[in-house]
Amino acid sequence: MNKLIEAIDLNFDKYLSELVEFLRYKSISTNPTYSKDVKACASYLAKHLRSIGFKNAEVLDTKGHPICYASYEVNPTYPTVLFYGHYDVQPPEPLELWESPPFEPTIKDGQIVARGASDDKGQVFCHIKALETILKETGTLPLNVKILIEGEEEVGSPSLETFLIENEEQLKCDAVVISDTPMYAKDVPSICTSLRGMLYTELTIKTGKTDLHSGQHGGAVPNAIHHLMGIISSLKNNDGRVMVPGFYDDVKERTPNEKEELNRIPFYDKNYLRETGCDRIEGELGYSVLERRWYRPTLECNGIWGGYIGDGAKTVTPCKASVKISMRLVSEQDPNKIFQQLKKYLEELVPEGVEFNLDQISGVGYPVNVNNNEKAIEAAVDAIHTVHGKKPIFQGEGGSIPIVHDFKHLLNVPIVLMGFNLIEDKIHAPNEQFGVENYRNGIKIAALFYKNLGDKLRRPKK
Repeated sequence: MNKLIEAIDLNFDKYLSELVEFLRYKSISTNPTYSKDVKACASYLAKHLRSIGFKNAEVLDTKGHPICYASYEVNPTYPTVLFYGHYDVQPPEPLELWESPPFEPTIKDGQIVARGASDDKGQVFCHIKALETILKETGTLPLNVKILIEGEEEVGSPSLETFLIENEEQLKCDAVVISDTPMYAKDVPSICTSLRGMLYTELTIKTGKTDLHSGQHGGAVPNAIHHLMGIISSLKNNDGRVMVPGFYDDVKERTPNEKEELNRIPFYDKNYLRETGCDRIEGELGYSVLERRWYRPTLECNGIWGGYIGDGAKTVTPCKASVKISMRLVSEQDPNKIFQQLKKYLEELVPEGVEFNLDQISGVGYPVNVNNNEKAIEAAVDAIHTVHGKKPIFQGEGGSIPIVHDFKHLLNVPIVLMGFNLIEDKIHAPNEQFGVENYRNGIKIAALFYKNLGDKLRRPKK
């Protein structure tokens, strides 16, 4: 195994320059203007995988953006691992806040700065370069490997579920590994064992046919913004608890052992406030900050508008107001069930004579919990321990990766959520970055993970 680490260090400058090349592709999935760039990026990946030894690497069309799929079969009796990642990225706007052009990667103060550096191109390349190293050093791989890298993760993976269902037999494996979650901290490596689910909605209140003069009609007609504010204030109480009836029915409390493990994780309120730029901590009463961020469900207003919001004054009583509301879900919460519960509650809150419309925006995401006693997790723990000199902690992740639920339930195999980036890497924001050493260590961890996984799972198949 030391030879693999030595080989990675020896070839690291080359691996770094190749990542820079990958990052130059403007693979922005949400904007149709960049469709050709997205397709070119998928083609680049397939060509690159073929160049490192994956003879079966191709670009597969979907109803949306293409998928890059590759496979390397060593022996049909050997176990198989599926690596999943995504090559699409978020839009870079606002461009004026970038210190360097988002698609002209720059290395500054030990960081690779570019859109997609951390989410998820840098982490994807950790695995590709790890597999390349193993192939160069040993001439083969320690197990069969399948690679699925999609181009629609940043828009909710609308084509991927269909692809998984239609290609279930082709994607059969013994474990799935994903690197799209962060480490807890630079000096605290971690493995993610849970993801929150996601439900995103837009609520619109309508009180009349048109905005009215606030002098002539104010005080005599309903004001859409006032009614919307009243509804919003009824969604959560002063203790931070969501008031939608039935919202917590399927939420499981953490066991005493799980809470004890959580309390061992280094966390300091002052550091958190400094990192977030906030002056105080809020949230559901009776739970720690980490519990609120990882293991408790939330309801958040993400944007609100109505009436006149331009410069200067315009005296109107608005007839229409809207708010975007997201909910992060945990345990066994079903986003479709939660949507119906929210809609029913709004029917009770909205006064007679006021119309409302609740739309579900984008696809839903189910929460995911991972069993940390699987052999695949053990392989990741050992790899991280070797590279960092310490065992990783097990942590939750407040964000959502909807497709993980589909992998878990369709393929019915262990999922390893092994990330190499950091919370402070500014994913989705200007000046996104990925530490050069995080990239180096990620390659090393991935290489040892595949070696360990082959050793732990290799057995004749029945």
